[in-house]
Amino acid sequence: QGQLVESGGGSVQAGGSLRLSCAASGSSLRVSAVGWYRQGPGNQREEVAAIDTRGRTNYAESVKGRFTISRDNARNTVYLQMNGLKPEATGVYYCNRGPFLGATNLNSWGQGTQVTVSS
Repeated sequence: QGQLVESGGGSVQAGGSLRLSCAASGSSLRVSAVGWYRQGPGNQREEVAAIDTRGRTNYAESVKGRFTISRDNARNTVYLQMNGLKPEATGVYYCNRGPFLGATNLNSWGQGTQVTVSS
């Protein structure tokens, strides 16, 4: 299904914002649901947001109202806008894909992009 490449991470202070990008090469994201996942230090990877082919979205309770997932099919990219960042958002962020919401982790995992939020 091709490769997904994450970018846009960085270091910010609490309350700051970042926009992450998930770009596909060798395949189209148009036909897939896409999820953003976070793996904090010592934690398991967890889904924080997902979007399906119709634009329907799911969010983890901890990020509702602050994070927004969107897709640009023309650019073959899915974004995660993160506002009001908190230190607990620190971790490596990955994107993945699948056929529908709730099943967005079926591709191989990429390198991810590091997000660090300082208090």
